Parts: sequence; C-alpha cells; structure tokens
Amino acid sequence: MSVDRLFLGLDSSTQGLKATVITEDLTVFYEAAVSYDQDLPQFETNGGVYRDSDGQTVTSPPLMWVGALDLLLEKMNDENVPVSRIAAISGSGQQHGSVWLGQGAESRLRRLDAQTTLALQLEGMFSLERSPIWMDSSTAEQCQNLEHVMGGAQALADLTGSRAYVRFTGNQIAKIHQLQAGVYSNTERICLVSSFMASLLVGDVVPIDASDGSGMNLMDIWLLQWSADALRATAPGLEHKLGPVVPSHSVVGDVHTYYVERYGFSPDCRVIAFSGDNPNSLAGLGLQALGDLAISMGTSDTMFASLEKPKPSGTEGNIFVNPITPGAFMAMIVRQNGSLAREQVRDNVSGGDWDTFNEQLESTPPGNGGKIGMFFLEPEITPPIARTGIYKFDAEDRQVDHFTKAEDVRAIVEGQFLSMRLHAEGIGITPSRLIATGGASINTSILKVISDIFGKNVYVAERADSASLGAAYRARHGLACKEADQFISFATLMDAATPYSEAAVPDRSAHAAYEKIFDRFRRLERLLC
Repeated sequence: MSVDRLFLGLDSSTQGLKATVITEDLTVFYEAAVSYDQDLPQFETNGGVYRDSDGQTVTSPPLMWVGALDLLLEKMNDENVPVSRIAAISGSGQQHGSVWLGQGAESRLRRLDAQTTLALQLEGMFSLERSPIWMDSSTAEQCQNLEHVMGGAQALADLTGSRAYVRFTGNQIAKIHQLQAGVYSNTERICLVSSFMASLLVGDVVPIDASDGSGMNLMDIWLLQWSADALRATAPGLEHKLGPVVPSHSVVGDVHTYYVERYGFSPDCRVIAFSGDNPNSLAGLGLQALGDLAISMGTSDTMFASLEKPKPSGTEGNIFVNPITPGAFMAMIVRQNGSLAREQVRDNVSGGDWDTFNEQLESTPPGNGGKIGMFFLEPEITPPIARTGIYKFDAEDRQVDHFTKAEDVRAIVEGQFLSMRLHAEGIGITPSRLIATGGASINTSILKVISDIFGKNVYVAERADSASLGAAYRARHGLACKEADQFISFATLMDAATPYSEAAVPDRSAHAAYEKIFDRFRRLERLLC
C-alpha cells in the first residue's frame, strides 16, 4: 500500500456534515465541518431540523444535506486538501432517518454534471421534501400495529433486534404509506441517510448496509436480510423500494465523474458502504473488547457495546448488527434527552455558560441530598415516555416544583446517567470500563459524575467526533478487504490507533451515595412510564 494514500470519513449528523481524513497509518490528516443552521441558512432549520406544532413530528430537508456536501468539498479544495490522494470514502449518517427519492431519481443521479452544484441538479428529486429523522415520535399507532402483526414486542425484537420504536424507519414508512399514499406510490427508492449520502458520491442508488439496516424494525438480524413478514406488515412493494442489504465493509462503487472533474478526486477512489452514526462511533472507538462500554454524548446520549451473544429485549434497548465484526452484534440504548436537554438547563439556570454550570454541579453533593430530577424536554426513547415534562422529587419521594439552580444542574446530570445505568443493566450490559465520546465528553465535571454513578473508570476518545473518524477507519478497512479479496480483521487495522486516555476515576463515597438512591430512582422512573 502506498504511504501517500488518504481515507475520507464523512458524518452527516443532525446538525451538520463533518469530514475526517486519515493517513494509511490512521493518523488524522485533516478535519472540517459544515453547520446546517449557519452555513445553509436558506433552509431555516433550528438545530438542523424542523419541528411541527404537534410536538412529535421532526423532519429535515434532504436537499440541505445535498448542499452541505458541495460546501464541504469546496472547503477542502479551498484549504488545499490533496483529494486526488483519497483512495476510499466511507461515511456515517444519523440513524433511522429516511430519504424518499421520486420517480426518475436514479437516472438523475447518474447524469450529474460537474458544471453546476448538486443542489441545483437534484432539487425536486425527492417525493418527500422533508425527511423523517430519529427525533420524530409520531408513529405510535404504526408501532402498535407492527408488534400486533408480528406476535408481540418480544417476537419482533427476537427477529429484528428491537421492539417497535417510533423513530425506526419501518414505522415511519408505514405512516407515510397510510397517510400519504400518493407520496409512497410516487417513490422510486427509499434510502437511509447513510445510503443516500453514499449514493450522492457514487451517482447511483447504493445498498443499505446491514448495521444501519438493523435499526429499521425490518431486517432479520440473524440472516442479514429483509424480513418478508416485517415488510408485508409495513407497506406493499417495499423490498423493491429499499433494495438489497450488504455487509458493512462492502465496496458499493467508485466516485462519480462529477467529483473527479469538479473537485479533483481520483477516478479510482472507492466508496465503502456508509453506516449509521452509532455503528461508526463503535468503529471509531475500536470497541471490540467485552466489558468496554461507550457513552456517546451528542444531541442524544447513546450507550453501546459489542456483544457476541445478544439477548434482544421486548421492553428496552436495541441489538444491531456489528459493523466491524462479521457474526457479532452491538447493543445500544438511546436517551433522546441528551446534550440538548443539558444545554437548555445550562441556558435557564447557568446563564448559558458551561463554566457556571460546572461550578454549580461541583457545589452540590453526589446524590443531590436525596433529590431526584427527570427532565423529558422531548418524548423519551429510553425509558419509553411519550409525554414531556420536568419531574422533581424530594428526599421523601414527594413531587415538588422547585430545586435551587445548582440542584437543577446536578439533577439533570445524575438523572440522565442513573437512567442509563439502569437500562444498561436491563439488557445485561455489565461494564468493566467506560469510554466517553461526543461533544460533551470534553466536560470533565460531567465525566466525574458518570464515573461515580457506574463505579468505573472513564476514558475519553482522543478525538470527540468518533463517528466521522470511525467512517474514515471503515474506509481504510473496506478497501483493505477489497484489495485482499477477503475479510481482514478490523482489530488488526486498529493496532495502529491509540484512541483513548483516562479522564475520571470513581470516588468510593460518591459511588456509595448513588447506590443508596439507585432503587429509589428505578421506582420513581417506572411511575412515569
């Protein structure tokens, strides 16, 4: 292999598009990002999304994601990144989002013209101009129907890895088919955000990878193919609209001539199947050892771990196909009220300042004097709570209206991670160490609380953006597999990377304080479910 080759990882997240370029030895060579709100203000999104007045429907314009790709590549050219040396590209997309391509979309992708932008060429290509994304919670009726048809929540989880979740793509598809039949019939293909971004690069609709595909309530996670029963329960003719499922390390094509002529990519640059943001974060952290548990603190808070023998639950958590180890799985728990909820408390009680927030957090004792708070500013995923609200309890479990500002700060942090520990135990995850990633992983005050709650050391990724880094690693790995004409262990590749360092060590007395209130927290949370 040439030491001059580079590998590009893209992360099409909720709020922006990020790029990480690495060298052959996995050293980060370049990073860049585009913010949807700031850099594409014409779409008038807030946090990259549109929220409907019903409080449940949350969407994003796929044309904005198209425009972001051109902006990012223009930035790379302006900053003299040698894109001609990029040998492979892979990517990450926010999980569960769907992109609806209208009739003729495939031929439009194939005819991309380097003389004008992607957005100008592809405007009007979508049968649905606003894509349902992971924050959408408007499909409770479709979830109930799917579980009923499939024999119950546990039966569905045993097949697809998860009970029916409102944000999962299959249930969003069922809703569109039922309420917007014309849109469904006029749709040529349905992509995930990940496979859509890969399709833009290839200039053709590419397959969905098995890891991201397992987050749809549609795929048999054991056979790595669509479940005929789940497809029938969702919408007619769905298998054709989805296309095939492929292994996550697959090459799905070469970059289209658009990128060769407009930006200077090599015509030999390969595109490796894109996957979801959580699978890519697992890859970015090299999370393969049993007992290693990652907490990704982004827009939502996500916990995930590698598993060999999963136990799907009909009540909580998700089992996805592992993106880097064939035959293995990853367990995941998602709390929708993550960083955005912490930021709202910061804005309301800390003057919008993280230093003040941290001072308030550190001024209060572990366990908050027995006071417990649960902040559901959005409908919650884990635990499944559809209604929103802020619930505060005193040391005698009486619901109260008021905490001090410092108590509010400690209450939201403790409540989030006590819940995460509770539900991790519920699907059999027992960590030996914790690895923190995502934007909030730089906050050592929050990491100390996490360490004390779990009673385990916390390590941080050397780079907070593990999703785009994981995508770059996967680009390198996928090309290595292609060139060897066989699967190569991802662990062998990761020998060159040193992704984490110690950030927090638990205090025994603090951990004891959390042990004392843990059962109370469990009981109070269940009252709200």
